[in-house]
Amino acid sequence: MSESAVEHVRESLDVLYRTESGRIRATLIRLLGDFDLAEDAVHDAFAAALERWPQDGVPAQPRAWLVSTGRFKAIDALRRRARFDASQEKIAEQLETGPGNAAVDADESVEDDRLRLIFTCCHPALAPEGRVALTLREVCGLTTEEIARAFLTTAPTLAQRIVRAKARIREARLPYQVPPAEELPDRLAPVLQVVYLVFNEGYSASSGASLTRADLSGEAIRLGRLLMELLPEPEVMGLLALMLLQESRRAARTSPSGELILLENQDRSLWNRDQIAEGVALLERALLSQRFGSYTLQAAIAAVHSEAGTAASTDWPQIVALYSILVRAAPSPVVELNRAVAVAMRDGPEAGLALIDALFAHGELTDYHLAHSARADLCRRLGRATEARVSYQRALALTQQEPERRFLEKRLQELSEKK
Repeated sequence: MSESAVEHVRESLDVLYRTESGRIRATLIRLLGDFDLAEDAVHDAFAAALERWPQDGVPAQPRAWLVSTGRFKAIDALRRRARFDASQEKIAEQLETGPGNAAVDADESVEDDRLRLIFTCCHPALAPEGRVALTLREVCGLTTEEIARAFLTTAPTLAQRIVRAKARIREARLPYQVPPAEELPDRLAPVLQVVYLVFNEGYSASSGASLTRADLSGEAIRLGRLLMELLPEPEVMGLLALMLLQESRRAARTSPSGELILLENQDRSLWNRDQIAEGVALLERALLSQRFGSYTLQAAIAAVHSEAGTAASTDWPQIVALYSILVRAAPSPVVELNRAVAVAMRDGPEAGLALIDALFAHGELTDYHLAHSARADLCRRLGRATEARVSYQRALALTQQEPERRFLEKRLQELSEKK
């Protein structure tokens, strides 16, 4: 095979890894019944493809090939271990005689392997923090460091949560399946939380060179659609509506060079009107049920923004009212911060600043860069340059995302030029 053809294979494998490794891992977890074994099998399968495909060509069904190869690589690894541990031979025999690739192409089924994996990772037998950490790691492929930053904790702490969750799944022999219909409502809340956190990492990446990660937000929306098909409850509708309404702004959130553009400065003609229409329709269905919760309320806030033709015409009183309901329904410092920003837009920066300072006075959001950035912006609008500079510097020290860093550095430079 020519050098250019080999390079083409490498590029194909890179694309496959980015887009399909999560699904491949999920299928291998089902087939092998072991998280770590499946993880090794994924890497072994891609390594084998890198060796074989330049010679044999890319197979007609590359994902099925990778799943099959990974499975056999795992069985071979267990047989090698059997020389030292006889129990591994029995496991290898069970895997070899068990179901093979019959469900490899189940993408169109509601009981998608990744959906099965989410319900397993979100099983009530696991600690809540372990559920989220394990799902983000195993379903979405986030690194331990990325998850730790999202949860404002340390990587070793997150790693221990994941290890404990995996051990619990093995010890309790938790089933790798979508639960029966009668169990679904009770099992839904942690699943929705995980899907939402995955979307958030895609909508505003916790670190790196890009503001967003389209692969993660797209995957969260795909999983949201699967959940809608499986269980069309109001909060499932609300979450999917929220994700679609926020995702609709993606093209307007950064400049062609990747610079951050705030909501008030976005070119609203770039917003995806199809996603907005779908999101609003789902929101209306959820609201009509009168059984909605925090995701539907957040979707309602996003819908108010989507209905405003310009930043100046935004209905801030309605947004403040919705945030006030949300604070009661799902109280959190971040929700209170968002409400404070909305109050600043409705009543002026001084009113919002008082609320943000109260949050800081209670010791909340001290290490949350967006809280310091919001405070800095309000101080800037009030002409309190020294305070603005201190808050921008604190935000800059806390953020791990390059577009945000450049934005904050630009704000600091603008303050210096106004001296």
